[in-house]
Amino acid sequence: MADDDLATLGPAAEPLPTPADRPAHGAGQPQQGPGEAPQALPATGPAGRWLPRIVIAGLVLAALNLRPAITSLGALLEEVRDGLGMSGTVAGLLTSVPALCFAAFGIAAPRLARRFGPGAVVCAGMVAITVGVAVRPYAGGIGGFLAASALALAGIAVSNVLMPVVIKSWFADRVGPMTGLYSMALALGTSLAAALTVPMTDALGGSWRTGLSVWAALAAVAVLPWLVVVRQRRAAAGRATGAAARTAETPVRITSSPTAWALAVFFGLQATAAYITMGWMPQIFRDAGVSAGTAGVLLAVTMAMGVPLSFVLPRLASRMRHQGPLAVLLGLCGLAGYAGLWLAPAAGAWAWALLMGISNCAFPLALTMIGMRSTSSAGVVKLSAFAQSVGYLISIPGPLLVGTLYQHSGGWGLPIALMAGLMVPQIAVGVLAGRDRRIEDEA
Repeated sequence: MADDDLATLGPAAEPLPTPADRPAHGAGQPQQGPGEAPQALPATGPAGRWLPRIVIAGLVLAALNLRPAITSLGALLEEVRDGLGMSGTVAGLLTSVPALCFAAFGIAAPRLARRFGPGAVVCAGMVAITVGVAVRPYAGGIGGFLAASALALAGIAVSNVLMPVVIKSWFADRVGPMTGLYSMALALGTSLAAALTVPMTDALGGSWRTGLSVWAALAAVAVLPWLVVVRQRRAAAGRATGAAARTAETPVRITSSPTAWALAVFFGLQATAAYITMGWMPQIFRDAGVSAGTAGVLLAVTMAMGVPLSFVLPRLASRMRHQGPLAVLLGLCGLAGYAGLWLAPAAGAWAWALLMGISNCAFPLALTMIGMRSTSSAGVVKLSAFAQSVGYLISIPGPLLVGTLYQHSGGWGLPIALMAGLMVPQIAVGVLAGRDRRIEDEA
């Protein structure tokens, strides 16, 4: 990954709060670095005064749309396979494609943000999700379905990377609370799509095509606030043509930063644990004698835990100088959950589901640390792209390896041992990533 591909946002960036609005520098409080480009002047007029609230609405609506394209498909995968004549191999590929697309398309986000601005790229991402989700059920055949799915996943990928950047740029003094709001909305969107897709499909006539495409309406709504943001940013940039020229920035070689690597590995291992939980936990309970309906409810409980905790955890993390203790606490919850699944999966099923739900909140912690490990929005876009792209690549083999171990061993002992074993390095790199330092200090 070339460093010039991860260049600063420059003049295309959305406006940061003015110096008078920023708090004094302290732990977790970002400041514009000495080499960072001057930011555009804030927009004026009625829309300009409402712009921070419009950005918040855009963040929430974007977050709600970053997972339904995936979880709605999981709910109707059997119907999709039958309707398209899809083989088991292709269906298995569909479950691995999201992480691969997140890694591949996420790398392009920094260059696009530098060229067009983060807000414009997120707006385009919402359009891509809208078109991809709406078109794929009617694209005609497996190839068209995969291509439209890739379009939607590309929109999700660039938005994944740029959400921490937008938060850093617009809410530099509230990284924790805003990351919490974003993470909570993302968890809510994930849960809603998983829970409502089948009932909505039945209510709309029973067609899986309608059940999948209906989620495009939510994505279309998310485009609207970002159109306002892009329009106001361009107006502000036009008024700022007489501002100081862009200064030379201090280059940051992201691949040389130990903190960046620690964050990337932490992100990848927590994503691995989350995908394994979502894909295999119901089967673990069913094999232990729990009914299929109850196993589904247990998974819903695990996912629902992320809604309140994703709001609280980033606020707590942003007030701490070292987030390592939180990584340790979440990891210990995961280890306790795995131990329970191994020793008494049915007897303590509800407790293990709760513990796994707490452990999966390593995701909002990772997002918060991405926003706190750089002094500038330019650094955050580099760090976010690197950590998420590398992290999602790391996460791809995990669920497949668990399935292979389960198939060949005939039980859950080895797969659960693997899950628990991966939690140990996750705790270790979480402690390293949580140290109070910035990637610019390691340049």
